[in-house]
Formats: sequence, C-alpha cells, structure tokens
Amino acid sequence: MSSNPADVSDLPVVIVGAGLAGLTVALHLAQDRPVVVLAKRGLDEAATAWAQGGIVGVLGTDDSIESHVRDTQDAGAGLVDEHTARFIAQHSAEVIEWLVARGVPFSPDPDGPLGLHLTREGGHAVRRIAHAADATGKAIHQTLLDEVSRHPNIRLLERWMALDIITSRHLKRDEPARCYGIYALDIETQRVETLAASAVVMATGGAGKVYRYTTNPETSTGDGIAMAWRAGCRVGNMEFIQFHPTCLYHPQERSFLITEALRGEGGRLLLPDGTRFMPAHDERGELAPRDIVARAIDFEMKKHGVDYVLLDATHLGEAFLKEHFPTIHARCLQLGIDIARQPIPVVPAAHYTCGGVVTDLQGRTDLPGLYAVGETTYTGLHGANRLASNSLLECVVFGRTCAEDILSRRHGPHPVLPAWDESKVENADEQVVIAHNWDELRLLMWNYVGIVRTTKRLERALHRILLLRSEIQDYYANFRVSRDLLELRNLVDCAELIVRSALMRHESRGLHYSRDFPLTLPVSFPTVLVRPAASGAQRPDSLLSGWGN
Repeated sequence: MSSNPADVSDLPVVIVGAGLAGLTVALHLAQDRPVVVLAKRGLDEAATAWAQGGIVGVLGTDDSIESHVRDTQDAGAGLVDEHTARFIAQHSAEVIEWLVARGVPFSPDPDGPLGLHLTREGGHAVRRIAHAADATGKAIHQTLLDEVSRHPNIRLLERWMALDIITSRHLKRDEPARCYGIYALDIETQRVETLAASAVVMATGGAGKVYRYTTNPETSTGDGIAMAWRAGCRVGNMEFIQFHPTCLYHPQERSFLITEALRGEGGRLLLPDGTRFMPAHDERGELAPRDIVARAIDFEMKKHGVDYVLLDATHLGEAFLKEHFPTIHARCLQLGIDIARQPIPVVPAAHYTCGGVVTDLQGRTDLPGLYAVGETTYTGLHGANRLASNSLLECVVFGRTCAEDILSRRHGPHPVLPAWDESKVENADEQVVIAHNWDELRLLMWNYVGIVRTTKRLERALHRILLLRSEIQDYYANFRVSRDLLELRNLVDCAELIVRSALMRHESRGLHYSRDFPLTLPVSFPTVLVRPAASGAQRPDSLLSGWGN
C-alpha cells in the first residue's frame, strides 16, 4: 500500500491508533481530508473500551469550571498546568453534548443535567462523571467506531503497526526537520509499507504493558511515545505512572479493573481480617486520589504480609450493584465472587501513563507534521497524578483541536519517500529471545520501578534496561520485524524514559514516591527529557510556555 504522490493535497492524514483519541480526530477531519486509521490488533481492542468509570462533564448546578480545575490541580500535586486544566474544563460540557449527539447511551436520569445520571469518583468534589453504567469506554468507543466505519472518507486498517516516523533524516537532505509519513507493518502479510501522509497523528495510548501487572490491554506498549522520542521529540513526566488501586486479584483474571466509581458509591477497603484502613491514611478515606489509595494498599499489603486487600460493597445491595455495575457483577460472578454478598479481592496495578510526548493544546509536537493525542501525550493536564475520568475528556477535547489545526495548514510539495530496506536482514532464528527479554523487562520494572522506589533500585533497573536495549537493538538490526519485536523495542525505550525521569526527581510527589527523597519540595517543575539536537526536531518556544521547563 505504498503511496508517494508529490502533491500533498492527495495524501491522507495517517492516524496511528483506533481508540477514542484517534477516532475523534478522524471524525473531525473526514469531511475535508482523506483519513487512514491504523489499529495493530482488532478495532475493538483499544484501551478506551476498557474504561469503566466515565467522562467528566461540568454540568450540574452545584459544579463549576473553577471547582473542576481545583480538583484537577489537587490530584496533580502541584504539577498541573492551569491553562490546560481550564481549557479542558471549559470544553467538557460541549464534549458530553457532542457524544450524546453521536448516540452514546449514557445512563439516564430525568432529573439530571442533560437528562444524564452523574456519579462521583475519588478526588472530585461533586458528582460530575457522565457514564454508561460501568462500561462507559466501551459504549463511547463502539458508538464512534460505528460512525467511523460508515464514513466513506476514512479507511480503517486492522492489524497494521507503525514502525517509525519518516523524517527529513530518512531523506538524507539538508532541510528543516519534518514528518513525512510512517513505515508500517502489515501484520497479516508481514510486509513493511511506506505510508506517505499530509500529517501523522500518534494516538497509540500508554505504556502500561511495561509492567508485569497492569489493567491495560495488550495494545498498551508505548508505541507512539517511543516513536516520537526516536524522531527527536521531547517527552515529559514519564516517572508518573498511575497505579490503579483496585485490580481484581484472581488467578484466572489478571487485568480486570474494579472501577473507582464503586468506591465513589460507598465501597470500603478492608484487610483480609475485615479491618478498614483507609481513614488512617487520609481523611478522605476511600475517596482520596488514586496515588494515595494505591500507596496505602501497597503499605498495608507489605505490613501484614498479604497478597491482596478486600473491596466491600455488599452494603450497597444486590439491586443497586446490578443496575450500576453490571459488568463487574457479571464478571466476578463468573469467577465465583458474588459482590453483593462477599467482598472483592483487589491489588494495585499499572493503569495510566501520565506523561508522554510533549504537545501544545492543538496536539502539535516538536516535529512539524507530527501530532499526538490522548494517553500518548504530556499536555500538562495530569501533572503528577491523573484525576479520575479526565482522560476520556482529554481525548475528545484535544482530538478536535488537533483536527482543526491540521485542517488549517497547507504544505508544499511532498518528497518521494524511500522504501523500507530489508536487504540486510533474515528471518528470526529463535523467538525465545523476544519472549525472555519481554518477561525480564516487565518483571524488573515491577520490582524496581513500582509504587515505592529507591535510587538503588532505579539504578539497577537502568543498568539492566541498557543491556536489554542493546540485545534488542542487535536483534532488530539482523532479523525481519514482527509485532512482538516492535512492541518490545518500544517498551524498552519507554522503560528507559520512565527510569531516567524517576532518577531526575529528587522528591516524592504524586505518583512518584521515593524512600530516599520522601519529602515534597516547596516548588517543583515537570521532568522533560530532550533528545540531542542532532535528532533534528525543532522546539518552538510556544511549546515551552507555562510549564517551567
């Protein structure tokens, strides 16, 4: 599917990722531009579909923009960019209205704003979470996916994976850095194609699979972050990995999330002996922000030598649980846990990547022609900890502004792009190398770069990551690429970014807790990593404003 016309107006916008962020960009572009959307697995396997809780909307009479901004800042522990948070909050109501107009089946309440039932989650002062029972992400994703699938100007490519961004460096010409397209692997045919593009949008989600235990789907391997970094873009706040406090602890189900909304409705965290412990850690109890709850669970598990804690919602009643949490009720029942009559065993798990590729409010990166949206990015919204249900909102708000910026720009002639060169590689001799390094990387990240960190652990992790990266790069240079190899290559890059960022932060703040630096500094700034200037990306001053980096 190689495409290299010289006229840029003939070229599609290539969107890498088919989650909420990517689909939003596609829908806003498609009336005026041809669009190609890549999904490296099935179209329904994006992280969006796994989001249970909901999406923020400042809608109620008891709510305000200022209240949402304040809650976002409080959760972000001093590192939230106020301008970004306010921009998001100001657009939240119209986002909900846009999704309702698309046909998203939010849970109704005749007396609620816009006729919607609003729930509350940890860190929120009021009920402001629009939801579709406990499967909000799935409802939103399916609705938009149906619309995208019907659109004649959007081409959906399943089981295609981006390898790298094609920049001026690939053309070996002395010219300002720019993104011209991507190399992409057709996983079915195992052929690498050159996809020329008028613009490229990275909407690949986070990097949760870098950890052994995660609530993320198999797709969350940090692809967009790693590719943008290799292309010369800055990356910010990668030390802040959000661990969701309550992932189901069960031998048959290692990634099933127990939504925070269950605690928002009154669920209580208990030790296996039935002792409630959250009030001893925070006056907000189970409604404290996620970093506090996750750290409290980790502390209690280590203190008492237990493998899990319990989330008790039995007092809410069977009828209420079936109505508001049908997915959780049904899945737990399949596994032999009746949540209406017995507490749920839970553990923390890697859940959300709060950092990522540095962008502005239009999704622009340091590399002209390259955009990024959603969990792949660092916009300044999440700071040191993401406020619950801000992530879906961020996808839609910046998905629209990203599309608007792409539509506003016209570029000159597009060069002919070089084909992918496989002349010096051969078929892999053994797959065990990939499998072993994958397992080792995820285990060392879990043990050394988890909820509680030390400098010595981080240094050990970095030493081993650099060895692994060398082995992986050698394998990559000599053998034909596969999805597993590409994901491993991206994960090891993200692991290095996480560890280097963590080593640079000499304090404990939000999601980053260090035993060597347990205090929070009175003034702090985002951690922004910069590639050497030789990488070629530009860094316009407009991207620096307001972040203190």
